Amino acid sequence: MGLGAMALFSLQSKLSPLSLLTRPSSTKNLPSVIATVTRRRAIVFGSNLVVASWLSLVNLYLAPLALGLISSTKSLFIFWDLLLLSNMVKKRCTPPEDPIKCSSKNTSCTITNSYGIFPDRSICQAALVLYPTTEEELVSMVASATRNKSKMKVATRFSHSIPKLVCPEGQNGVLISTKYLNQILKIDVEARTMTMESGVTMKQLINEGAKAGLALPYAPYWWGLTIGGLMGTGAHGSTLWGKGSSVHDYVVELSIVRPAGPEDGYAKVESLHEHDENLNAAKVSLGVLGVISQITLKLEPLFKRSITYLTKDDSDLGEQVGAFGHEHEFADITWYPSQHKVVYRVDDRVPINLSGNGLYDFIPFRPTPSLELAILRTTEDAQESTSDADGKCVLAKITTNALVTAAYGLTNNGIIFTGYPVIGFQNRLQASGSCLDSIQDAKITACAWDSRVKGEFFHQTTFSISLSIVRNFIEDVQKLVKLEPKGLCGIELYNGILMRYVKASSAYLGKQEDALDVDITYYRSKDPMTPRLYEDILEEIEQLGIFKYGGLPHWGKNRNLAFEGAIKKYKNSGKFFKVKERYDSQGLFSSEWTDQVLGLKGGLTMLKDGCALEGLCICSQDSHCNPSKGYFCRPGKVYKEARVCTHLRS
Repeated sequence: MGLGAMALFSLQSKLSPLSLLTRPSSTKNLPSVIATVTRRRAIVFGSNLVVASWLSLVNLYLAPLALGLISSTKSLFIFWDLLLLSNMVKKRCTPPEDPIKCSSKNTSCTITNSYGIFPDRSICQAALVLYPTTEEELVSMVASATRNKSKMKVATRFSHSIPKLVCPEGQNGVLISTKYLNQILKIDVEARTMTMESGVTMKQLINEGAKAGLALPYAPYWWGLTIGGLMGTGAHGSTLWGKGSSVHDYVVELSIVRPAGPEDGYAKVESLHEHDENLNAAKVSLGVLGVISQITLKLEPLFKRSITYLTKDDSDLGEQVGAFGHEHEFADITWYPSQHKVVYRVDDRVPINLSGNGLYDFIPFRPTPSLELAILRTTEDAQESTSDADGKCVLAKITTNALVTAAYGLTNNGIIFTGYPVIGFQNRLQASGSCLDSIQDAKITACAWDSRVKGEFFHQTTFSISLSIVRNFIEDVQKLVKLEPKGLCGIELYNGILMRYVKASSAYLGKQEDALDVDITYYRSKDPMTPRLYEDILEEIEQLGIFKYGGLPHWGKNRNLAFEGAIKKYKNSGKFFKVKERYDSQGLFSSEWTDQVLGLKGGLTMLKDGCALEGLCICSQDSHCNPSKGYFCRPGKVYKEARVCTHLRS
């Protein structure tokens, strides 16, 4: 036993005798138990950082104790204290594995996403994977595949898109990975631009820009995305200011390698500049035009921000949502509907000479002990299988309170959180992802969604609704909560509903108007025929957003049904298709999936038993749900045109 563990066992004998905490008789006792335990830990361990770490663990481990999954309080405290030690020392984590696996060097390959599974639970195949290291090599590879009329798809290092955008056609396609196209090529401080290869990650861009005194003003919050990948799906941060929060709207130059005829050597590099109309197609393309090789982004001088999270009642959320986005440059909102609670992110630029060196290491993006993940998943599985809505609601409150207390991972100096506002440089606050930044540790810790461990397994529904009507959407969700007060506790275990602001974009497949992006993550069973608790409520919200309010689906997230008819919502889709025909007339970079999403082919909806449970269809008959488990296809409660899988009690 190590000295640290011995010391903690010694502390445990003083701090955690059975007299300190008796096993709760029900989940109702958990909040007071947590307060007592947290205060005692705080007295001994002292710092806010440790208290935050402790809180993040407490909310996970009191749950199985209360639910009877673990019987020994004393042994549980020993385990907690060991995990607390792991949160006090430098984090290590097993980084995600490569999504591409080949049986023979770079041939006979499969590809999936970073979650290990696509919405239809398939794994895609490819005959060959190629790893160019320069634009010249990339041109040669595209030319060879074009000459052979091979289908191609672009793959990235982490493959974070949930839908099957990366899947080539059939089993004989070619994957072209940008894993080694990862160099910053030029930083022009005077022009405030950075030119990079498409496999460069958000983290690289942020760090190298800061070294030169430059910053990307708006970006996704997760830095484990490649620049080419996030552009392909229109990924964004949150703002209604300037050009908006979408990274692609800061592109001033782009090079894309596309198929060509024999007169051009079967491949051609298209260099597109800021005022070239074809750029509006290329900067959000779903990967169907070719392979982006190089990108030049317009940056700004490095600046400071000030962040404060304000927790309020959600009764006037619909009224406040529009004005709040215009009042604060980096505003976003996290909503916990079942708790009638909303957290407003008051986030603005401040003078560069204002004191502060804050850091944002978002807690859900940190390395997490695999055992912790397993207990959390086991607890949720048990709650789902026993229809324990009360347990979910209690744990939701514990989880959200822990996150709020820990300021979601904000610290004032990179070590501890001492209070709001947190002031720091843009590069230290705009994105995080520390579970990627470490060496292998034999999967002792991992990113929470790593499919190699028993961890998070979820669906994600994300759509943007016009600011002019989003109040109505919010009020409809509140009506559902009033009808089913416990119906959305489950999403609060995944940090509720994240709402970010987006502006209308010039990209043909970008945002069509100023909007609020609604992001919901929720439990998914390992068994595709097993419904979720309050299955109907989540399905109704999905259909409310996508169909009643005409929400645009996020291209890199969502289940199949969100893309049904989506292309009709883009007024310049015809212009996009003209560029697509010009760049890849043979459709070599297209696949069955992209053709379906773009409305060029049917089959997006997969009608079969249980299809509605997985978002592969909207139910039209009971078999699309699971009658054997009491779930039948019925109209929605608020949106009567919705068709959802409802649990009917006998």
